[in-house]
Amino acid sequence: MALSRVLPTTWKVLMEDDVNNGEHPEARAAYIHVPFCKHRCGYCNFTLVADRSDLHASYLQALELELSQLQTPRSVDTIFLGGGTPTELSISQLQQLLQLVQRWFPLTSGGEFSVEANPTDINPELVEMLRQQGVNRVSLGGQSFQSVKLQWLERDHDLVCLQNSLELLQEHIDVVSMDLIFGLPGETIKMWAADLDRLVQFKPQHISTYGLTLEKGTRFWNQHHRGEFELPGESLQREMFLLARRQLQRQGYDHYEVSSFALPGFRCRHNETYWLGAPYFAAGPGAARYIEGRREINHRSTLTYLKKMLAGESVIAEVEEIHGESRAREIFVFAMRRLDGITPEWFLQQTGRDLYQLIGNEIKQLVDQGLLIWADDHLKLTEQGLLVSDSIWPRVL
Repeated sequence: MALSRVLPTTWKVLMEDDVNNGEHPEARAAYIHVPFCKHRCGYCNFTLVADRSDLHASYLQALELELSQLQTPRSVDTIFLGGGTPTELSISQLQQLLQLVQRWFPLTSGGEFSVEANPTDINPELVEMLRQQGVNRVSLGGQSFQSVKLQWLERDHDLVCLQNSLELLQEHIDVVSMDLIFGLPGETIKMWAADLDRLVQFKPQHISTYGLTLEKGTRFWNQHHRGEFELPGESLQREMFLLARRQLQRQGYDHYEVSSFALPGFRCRHNETYWLGAPYFAAGPGAARYIEGRREINHRSTLTYLKKMLAGESVIAEVEEIHGESRAREIFVFAMRRLDGITPEWFLQQTGRDLYQLIGNEIKQLVDQGLLIWADDHLKLTEQGLLVSDSIWPRVL
């Protein structure tokens, strides 16, 4: 195969000019998308195929071809394998994937190496392999400790499996993160509080909490649209969000991003790459990379991605150049997800734009409405702003 025929434009530029020209910072993060799950849950709209282990080998072959387009390994500070479910691969296949990724993205000393995992996949052999391959952070898709919630979410683990998985990971992996979901049909404040209480007993270094969102096109969205179930009201969902915020903060967790909590020193460095508007590499079906002011998104269809890559064709489905005012506004929105907020000086340094001149009127309106606040020269979300943050940003973009 003539690899030069299928090189993404961004990666061509990188190979032609390895020395950063000063206009764009060097990418120091890499995301790899693993599009496999045993089952597609009803709320999931991620890029994946379910129960297709027959495609695993072809995926590894295609990914190796995509990464080889770099031609030169790129040292990074963070690597994140997401999905889908990376641990849906066999242990030997996942080991092959980890070695492939590290060959093209060697991790710097002290770097963060994250892998998403399903509780039912966690066993001593897998955990030992992850540890030996340098994985130092595992994000566990636990979602809940309660059988009624797990069954509704169509998860394939139970309380005992989840607890055993957490204990095993904490014995051998440096950093463990777990996701929790709230706002299910029929869920009460008492149920949500119980999930939070149970998780903090394990004291994972990182916790992500998400209100159930029904994305158009998912099975649950269609069922809800037909009136087959109702979600908790907006006021109850807000109460659940605030309960998590206060309960986790009391346990020593820093609420550092809208959905993210961490013990001191354990923020997800990879995700902060996105929130701070830094460039990053990405590969795999549906993966979106941002390099030198250019965003490229691979085909979301795993079958299309495999077919095109193995045939020597480009797998890029969308390309967007993001510069100037549009880029500055986008950086503002991403960075403001962090509860640390931003300073005008930082914004000027990152974008070359004066914050007040660019969006001063919008900021004043949001401050007047109690959604943003100035504190020690930092512009931040207020607690009220946190509750409605997704509705704020279209006014800025």
